[in-house]
Amino acid sequence: MEYLLHYVWQHRLYQPHDLRTHDGQMVEVIDPGIHNLNASGPDFINAKIRLGGQLWAGNVEVHLRSADWYRHRHDHDRAYDNVILHVVETIDREVMTSDGRSLPQLALAIPSHLEANYRELQAEETYPPCYRVIPSIDSLTVHAWLSRLSVERLEVKMQRIDNYLRLTGDDWERVFFIALARNFGFGTNASAFEQWAMTIDLTAVGKHRDDPLLVEAFFFGQAGLLSPDLVADDERDDHYRLLCREYDFLRSKFGLSPIDSRLWKTGRLRPQNFPHVRLSQLARLFGERRVNFSRLLEATDAKALRQLFKVGVGDYWRSHHRFGRSSAPHDKVLRDDSLNLLLVNTVSPLLFAFGRHRFDEEMSARAFELLETLPAERNYITRSWQRAGLAVQHAADSQAFIQLRQQYCDRKDCLRCRFGAEYLRRS
Repeated sequence: MEYLLHYVWQHRLYQPHDLRTHDGQMVEVIDPGIHNLNASGPDFINAKIRLGGQLWAGNVEVHLRSADWYRHRHDHDRAYDNVILHVVETIDREVMTSDGRSLPQLALAIPSHLEANYRELQAEETYPPCYRVIPSIDSLTVHAWLSRLSVERLEVKMQRIDNYLRLTGDDWERVFFIALARNFGFGTNASAFEQWAMTIDLTAVGKHRDDPLLVEAFFFGQAGLLSPDLVADDERDDHYRLLCREYDFLRSKFGLSPIDSRLWKTGRLRPQNFPHVRLSQLARLFGERRVNFSRLLEATDAKALRQLFKVGVGDYWRSHHRFGRSSAPHDKVLRDDSLNLLLVNTVSPLLFAFGRHRFDEEMSARAFELLETLPAERNYITRSWQRAGLAVQHAADSQAFIQLRQQYCDRKDCLRCRFGAEYLRRS
């Protein structure tokens, strides 16, 4: 309930007249301050209040009871010496700062309807828990909140890209390759593809870009998929043996070390999602110079980007999805739904991050505009919001709802959600 009291203070959900501290001083709240969401430090910073006719600027700490000040040991922490007001639900003792100053305390009651609505939201098992108020929320509020959530989602994905930049020394070509490879795992093998891509020296493999066999040998060898432990004797066909021979040459030439082949998952995967198929597609993209960051930046719309990534497999893999196991011939070209996922999860975050790093707002805006031109993802999350009464028009919306589910609903963080705010206001 302490966070609910934070909410009351932040949004001034109290009678502003005749506010008095525990010792009778009149309180006028000019600015409640900025809510500090970090793990340490006072709850609200840079607040302004008039206390007993004197203007004070500083921080505000919020607890349910006065005694919580001592339970959290703020009386021994100098970071709390600049607190100007202690806001509590119940005043049960005097509070002192570490420098011996008696701290003014203000008792605020949580409105009964607010507490009831909050408890109802927290206990609701239906998703989304605020479904009762969704039809009554005006379209402007919905649009503004979804737009903000879409940006938040891009910012979350940007954190991964920033990590790639640190690991690669700000090499955007390698960052693009790693991000693209991760998303070629399409969830199940995302982590394995990411670790694999980290081992790929683009300069080394680039020296053999014009030889598809050597590129494929480099990629499959580094993936650990040429290990004899994985391929039975009767499955070691000519193509497998040829790749092994070429990889032995490359391994000796460049000092290569493959990843652990146990990272790859094939259980319950459709054949076209097997890592062998995806690696063959990546090898073709690389060999055809389509894994090129400048080409990504030059593509002007979703159609051009889909064409950039639309690729099939090498001749051998048209009739195989694993070594030595033939299947009906199929080009195994990436379909539109897979291409759209690559644009959502690879291209849009890269454009957003590149724009932020280069202080290019137009480039960052392109990331958001791209999402608005792509079809919405269809999954349990988006279907739930549609049943509640909200349309999911494009990928920006579906990304917003995924962000809402993961960062707000799953954490029961309704106090930071604008839809939650609408629910709390119910009388």
